[in-house]
Amino acid sequence: MTDLLDLVALSLLPPWYGLPAAERLRSGDPAGVVLDDLADHAARNEPDKASTLRSKAAAAIERAAAAAMTAIGWSDPAYPVALTAIADPPPVLWIRGHAGTLSAPSVAIVGSRAASPYGLSVAERLAADLAACGLVVVSGLARGVDSAAHRGALSAGVTVAVLGSGVDVIYPPEHASLARDIETEGAVVSELAPGTPPLPMFFPRRNRIISGLSRAVVVVEAGEKSGSLITARCALEQGRDVLAVPGNVLSGRNRGGHALLRDGAKIVESADDILEELGMGPRVRPADTTGGRPPAADDGRGPTPTLPKPDPVLDCLAPGEPCDLDEISERSGLNSPRLLPRLFELELQGLVRRIGGGRFVRIDRTC
Repeated sequence: MTDLLDLVALSLLPPWYGLPAAERLRSGDPAGVVLDDLADHAARNEPDKASTLRSKAAAAIERAAAAAMTAIGWSDPAYPVALTAIADPPPVLWIRGHAGTLSAPSVAIVGSRAASPYGLSVAERLAADLAACGLVVVSGLARGVDSAAHRGALSAGVTVAVLGSGVDVIYPPEHASLARDIETEGAVVSELAPGTPPLPMFFPRRNRIISGLSRAVVVVEAGEKSGSLITARCALEQGRDVLAVPGNVLSGRNRGGHALLRDGAKIVESADDILEELGMGPRVRPADTTGGRPPAADDGRGPTPTLPKPDPVLDCLAPGEPCDLDEISERSGLNSPRLLPRLFELELQGLVRRIGGGRFVRIDRTC
């Protein structure tokens, strides 16, 4: 509980302390020590700044508990490992709904608040198709493309909404009902303490969480100054895939999206394009899985046993030796977009276990 209290207090510091806080936590410094040092730096004329922050943190935790909100600190094994891979992960996440949803393979769909009927239709269809394939759709609960993506995902599966306010302050207000539907099966999440209002400065920062939770970001109908381009830029900085849906060249509504395509973003016409980029293959596979080759002749001795292939991720982990993502990436030669999905698979197979601080350890099955 002390660790969570200190992490919540860290989250109450000004946002420019996010990167130094993350660097200190990654290096193994206790959250309380990091808080004391950064609080002294932030308020040289306030000797009790750390104590004040801890008091506010305790009040926030109490308020969350009374309203059935979950607080997950950076050191908690339930903290989404994909988010630990970004430069400045939030010290704590506040959640309404199912925290486990945040660790499932996800794709972000973002775009214009003033979307055209075409953009809304595309966002809803893509989200529904991706959700039907078992992917979690992440977006920002904003008007336009975001809300269309959430509704499409809800029609077939699960979605996550990342807010630029406390999870108990829904913005825009007319999406309160949508937020309740989302938290029934998915999650509404924020790095901001309960009760925090939706101030303009919070929305650009929440975009790094949208992309950080996701394996890829799909931009639907973005103008030249669209906030969704911030999400795309965050995705590129985090090593995530960026994809874009082409739009009408005459309306000017999608100049930002077309700029992404010119810069190398993959074009999206259907969910299959996204699945292919993620290495998941198309939704509809042919019935013949032999690739057109005739079946091998039966020589009466039964099928030839298949030797297990070496796994570059599993092989670089030693039983009982925790490793963070940077170490695993260096040893395996895989970057984050390819490494994270494999770690998720190994975790589901019971071969590795996630521990606090975004680290993994191999499970020794010989005993």
